[in-house]
Amino acid sequence: MSSYPLPYNKFIERLKAGELPGLKCVDCSGSIIPPNAVCPQCGSSKLEEHSFTKKGTLRTFTIIRVGPTGFQVPYIVALAELAEGAWVMGNVVDVPPEEADMTLIGKAVSVGYRLIENKDGEGPDEGVAFTFAVQE
Repeated sequence: MSSYPLPYNKFIERLKAGELPGLKCVDCSGSIIPPNAVCPQCGSSKLEEHSFTKKGTLRTFTIIRVGPTGFQVPYIVALAELAEGAWVMGNVVDVPPEEADMTLIGKAVSVGYRLIENKDGEGPDEGVAFTFAVQE
């Protein structure tokens, strides 16, 4: 069994250092953010670390009105496609949910993140929520 190419603690360290780390599949060139043990496109475990751009295009979104602990509702969850082809899920942070409409789709976004404290004591101490800021 091969070693995991981008362990969670290294992923968090690289995020904090200003990168957008992830993986690229050697077999199909698929992009994986956040990192996973296998490529979701082809199932290969031949993965290499990659630093992605923090620019993308908002492709779809929904408004969450009942959310998990740590999130103030309502908020916007969206999918953005990065220049390298990776799709990332995150929260739109600079558009009030009551102002969100279909004109958001196709807008350029910059990718950021926020850390979420893990309060249940299982797994890592903190989780990651990606964020999108709409670029005008």
